Amino acid sequence: MAVTIKDIAKAAGVSYSTVSRALNGIGAADSEKRQRILQIAEEMGYMPNRAAISLKKSRSYNIGLYFSTIGKMSSPFVLHDVLTGIYSVTGSKYNVMVKGIDMYETGTLNPSYCDGVIVLSQKNEDLLFMEEVHEKGIPMVIICRTVFFDAPNVTTDEAEAMTKIMDYLIENGHRDICVIEGSRGLDSTRERRRGWRASAIRHGLDPDRIPSYEGNYRYDSGYKAARRILEDHSPTAILCFNDEMAFGARNAIYEKGLTVPGDISLTGFDNWDMSGYANMQLTTVERNMGEIARTGTRILLRRLDEGIVDNRRIYLDNRLVVRETVKRIGG
Repeated sequence: MAVTIKDIAKAAGVSYSTVSRALNGIGAADSEKRQRILQIAEEMGYMPNRAAISLKKSRSYNIGLYFSTIGKMSSPFVLHDVLTGIYSVTGSKYNVMVKGIDMYETGTLNPSYCDGVIVLSQKNEDLLFMEEVHEKGIPMVIICRTVFFDAPNVTTDEAEAMTKIMDYLIENGHRDICVIEGSRGLDSTRERRRGWRASAIRHGLDPDRIPSYEGNYRYDSGYKAARRILEDHSPTAILCFNDEMAFGARNAIYEKGLTVPGDISLTGFDNWDMSGYANMQLTTVERNMGEIARTGTRILLRRLDEGIVDNRRIYLDNRLVVRETVKRIGG
């Protein structure tokens, strides 16, 4: 059986990305670590995939956008904004192929199909796909999450963003707050939960006593969660993990004969297009997916067109967007 980069990494006690960089001459040529890896590779009889290497010498001018399955993502609007951002940078020079990571089968990735890959990732299971991309030497950018991986990451601090909006509710006098969260198992859900809980603690509230309900980032789940909230509690505010669920919650509030923000304040996350011009002027946090995608695509194209390797982790700012759905209560 042929020796792989993973075999060498295990023998050397380093990550597969470190081995890949050493074998591809990235980094200091005379470093002790690189020389040790090359020696181990030679002793193990490692033979690089010459077919893949020769294929990569010719350009396909295709870029693959691989994403966590649409049903698991925060909203289909996210994918739209990401694609718009990518196309604004690639222009007509590159074709963009869009595929779901959940439909990918291990070992099927062909380096000749695309010059580079943008990964819109939300799940830890996606790491297996990223490992194969890296092992096959395909340039990659990871967006919308932080992965401790030898590849550029472009994202926002979602915990910090959710802290901002929870702070805003509490500073406007709200203590009886309910939360509609997103799908379990997603990075965005974990980070946003960490943010609102940190804010609650800082303001002297026990986050375990703040009712939270699971949604799935879709309109209907926000509607159903808000109905359950209104049956079980009498909140002055509902914090939603995205704008789409906030719009669903708004309708559940209206069905109860209540108003936003007269009876219940409401917040979202993402600042998707409808949030600013629909009949509900939603207070939210802007996570600019288009700018995240543009930044990641620029980094990838610099690698493809100029040979510039930039493996930074880049965090773009989040902006609190105050509109008309939060009422100040108390003093």
